[in-house]
Amino acid sequence: MVSLPPSLQKQVSVMSMNLSAKLDELQRGDRHLETTVALCEIRSQLQELTKSVESCQSEVSEVKRDMVAIKQELDTVQQVKEEIEELREYVDRLEEHSHRRKLRLLEQGLTFFLSYSIFSAVLGMLQFGYNTGVINAPETNIEYFMKDVYKSRYGEDLQEEAVQRLYSLAVSIFAIGGMLGGFIGGMVANRFGRKGGLLLNNILGIGGGCLMGCTKISNSYEMLFFGRFIIGVNCGLNTSLVPMYISEIAPLNLRGGLGTVNQLAVTVGLLLSQVLGIEQILGTNDGWPLLVGLAVCPALLQLVLLPVCPESPRYLLITKQWEEEARRALRRLRASNQVEEDIEEMRAEERAQQAESSISMMELICSPTLRSPLIIGVVMQLSQQLSGINAVFYYSTSLFTSSGLSDESAKFATIGIGAIMVGMTLVSIPLMDRTGRRTLHLYGLGGMFIFSIFITISFLIKEFFGYVQEMIDWMSYLSVVSTLSFVVFFAVGPGSIPWMITAELFSQGPRPAAMSIAVLVNWMANFLVGIGFPSMKSTLENYTFLPFSVFLAIFWIFTYKKVPETKNKTFEEILALFRHGNGRTSLRDSRLYGSMLNCVNALEHLPGTEQTAGEEKPQHDSFSNPFEQQLFRSAYGYCSRSHHSFTTVPAGSDHSSHHRRETGDRPPPPLPPPRFPNNAV
Repeated sequence: MVSLPPSLQKQVSVMSMNLSAKLDELQRGDRHLETTVALCEIRSQLQELTKSVESCQSEVSEVKRDMVAIKQELDTVQQVKEEIEELREYVDRLEEHSHRRKLRLLEQGLTFFLSYSIFSAVLGMLQFGYNTGVINAPETNIEYFMKDVYKSRYGEDLQEEAVQRLYSLAVSIFAIGGMLGGFIGGMVANRFGRKGGLLLNNILGIGGGCLMGCTKISNSYEMLFFGRFIIGVNCGLNTSLVPMYISEIAPLNLRGGLGTVNQLAVTVGLLLSQVLGIEQILGTNDGWPLLVGLAVCPALLQLVLLPVCPESPRYLLITKQWEEEARRALRRLRASNQVEEDIEEMRAEERAQQAESSISMMELICSPTLRSPLIIGVVMQLSQQLSGINAVFYYSTSLFTSSGLSDESAKFATIGIGAIMVGMTLVSIPLMDRTGRRTLHLYGLGGMFIFSIFITISFLIKEFFGYVQEMIDWMSYLSVVSTLSFVVFFAVGPGSIPWMITAELFSQGPRPAAMSIAVLVNWMANFLVGIGFPSMKSTLENYTFLPFSVFLAIFWIFTYKKVPETKNKTFEEILALFRHGNGRTSLRDSRLYGSMLNCVNALEHLPGTEQTAGEEKPQHDSFSNPFEQQLFRSAYGYCSRSHHSFTTVPAGSDHSSHHRRETGDRPPPPLPPPRFPNNAV
């Protein structure tokens, strides 16, 4: 039984006392008039009492309605808790399913056709390495050619300083072309595909090689400059397209090792150019045009081999939406008809990056989510170029000569650099997926920092103890050993990892734009080092490598603090690291989040209000496995029920103020907060 409010109880008590007093007065009084007046007062008080009782009944009914509403909301909260528990169960099952899928991906091996495709693609990186080193050995021959051409044209000798500037231009214009090629690499990849872009790029490779080879015949060093620029554009496109293609066709467990093949091809190209550049082969006044003209060979070979290779399955499936062609390409690359795990993983990546698909470079720069991986990719590219390695590649012969070696010994020491690069890159291939990208990069930067200091010390010893023959000999050995050790640690880490990790940090949509920006920065730094090192050498003299030591220390700290480990992570898991806003998130969290991305991306599009005409309801049929479909159904049902249960309150108002408008000034009792599990999604 509902008790009356205290105010109403007091009112009834007062009226009852007044009524008793009037009845007593009637019993004592004798006059008829007074009896009539008293009865009228009693009647009016009885009417007031009736109104109060009716008001009380109305308020009791309102309280009952409020209690029913509260009970309904409590039932809804309980239902939501049950839905969340069910959602957690499906998330756990989905995570287990994704883990099993990842284990199956990790069991994939290297097939003949995959090896053939990678070999065909990395010919572009061999082109890059060859043209980086080919200008080094015939430096003296090229300078003599420039002097002869200038004298035949103008009848006077070219000053030595002007010759150095022209040679620096021949070196650095290659990097200017690389900047242009790297900048347009993303557009070419999206327009023509990875394989199609590489095939078209060979036209530039053949053209640039022919121009350089005809330099002496035409008696024009401008043709050498133009040929170096064209071949630079070709190599810039290669540095963007080749790592992208290899990272997209490589199995998960081999992505690190196969990504290192990029750098292996570069080092083989470097070594080849250095070996062919010795005086006994092509390093002569008559042979150097053929030496630089051999750049047509990698382009011609790739033009023959690459058409047999398939296009990137990720490009076919995610960018072009050609699922059957993607399956066909995967069957050839994996030498198996069981490609569902790869297709499923690509679909997961596609859903994870739907909001970022077809992203431009400006949108990439402005995106808060992608800014962190973009900064990491750019700094990793800078750590490769500003480490001082290109100073060694471009000017190693003169560097060794200034350290006290003879010209012939300096050239053979330069060949030693190329051989060590090839050997250490081969060693780093199995380490890449065993030790990890971040760890190897830290080792590489640390070792380069130490031996850059030793290179500086060797120069200082020559200055202070140059009059002692024994010290000169010892200093020459120290210089060579320090430079070779510097190259060893470069090959271990900064040589290959920046190209690989930049492609790994981004999903399919923003990857071409990210590669374009990273490659542009790489070539820009390459150009600055190539054009600026001679001037820096003449200005700083014995302290030439000290700025590189400072840069190496900065890059080591940045890598330690900011760069995540991407070993054995799928693209969706790497994306999840940065979606969380912290590149060093735990592996389990990234796995869970990576699995959840499949469903969360669809749930993000659930309407906050009634769906308008033309809007499509999310379809759970788009999910590729029953676990994801069931999870989506459960979560979508939960969101729909929650939407219909709680959106009756107008936007911008709280629940209690809404009830006060409905039931008067008296607020209903507060609802107890729902007790959700700590780890509920």
